[in-house]
Amino acid sequence: MDISTIIGMVAGFAFIMIAIMLGGDVRLFIDPPAILIVFGGTTATMFIRYPLRVVFTVFKVSKNAFFNTPPDQSEVITQFIQLSQIARKEGLLALERVQFEDEFLAKGVNYCVDGAETHQIESILMKEVEYLKARHKAGQDMLDAINTSAPAFGMIGTLIGLVNMLANMDDPKSIGPAMAVAILTTLYGAVIANLFATPLKDKLAYYSSKELDMKLLMVEGILGLKRGENPRMLEETLHTYLSPADREALKSASS
Repeated sequence: MDISTIIGMVAGFAFIMIAIMLGGDVRLFIDPPAILIVFGGTTATMFIRYPLRVVFTVFKVSKNAFFNTPPDQSEVITQFIQLSQIARKEGLLALERVQFEDEFLAKGVNYCVDGAETHQIESILMKEVEYLKARHKAGQDMLDAINTSAPAFGMIGTLIGLVNMLANMDDPKSIGPAMAVAILTTLYGAVIANLFATPLKDKLAYYSSKELDMKLLMVEGILGLKRGENPRMLEETLHTYLSPADREALKSASS
């Protein structure tokens, strides 16, 4: 679970609500017409942009920003060193006995055990990495679509409210509700875009970057196993994927 996402989301809503309560009545900021325009309009555009089955995946995509843990590259490097030592002593076929939690890693090692050529292994694994990157981008694009549509419908609601207000200037009682729609739609759109869509998209982009780095590290390690690289040299190669601080921490832990 990503605690920082939860803290940020809860704190953001809390600060807004506290500011509203300090300044007046919370009920003044609840307006059904404004909600229909912004939330309804934004939802409608999602159905226009994407197929029906894809639209409902936005909740699953958003959930990944709350329930996700960045992979530990140091652990994977340590695992590859151990695999390299086994392969060097007993041969690649000995890796068939090893159990892997990561499906991508297991598939790559199995290719090595089955005797696939190095260029074939690299081609297949890199294609999987590219497809993974495309799937991640599709999820981020959905949140980006919300980020674009919500403020736009906020502006549409503002225009609708202004039209209603100007059309009924002779009726003072109608000016207030019309003005509320005009202002609150802009507020709703800004909150959806800046407290929900954009932050979640950026968090998913961060996790995507980390996962892609991990997959590239695995590809490098798998190809190293196939080439029969010395465990020490393989370790040095994989260390290039770590920050200097992580390298020092891994060396300290292994010494």
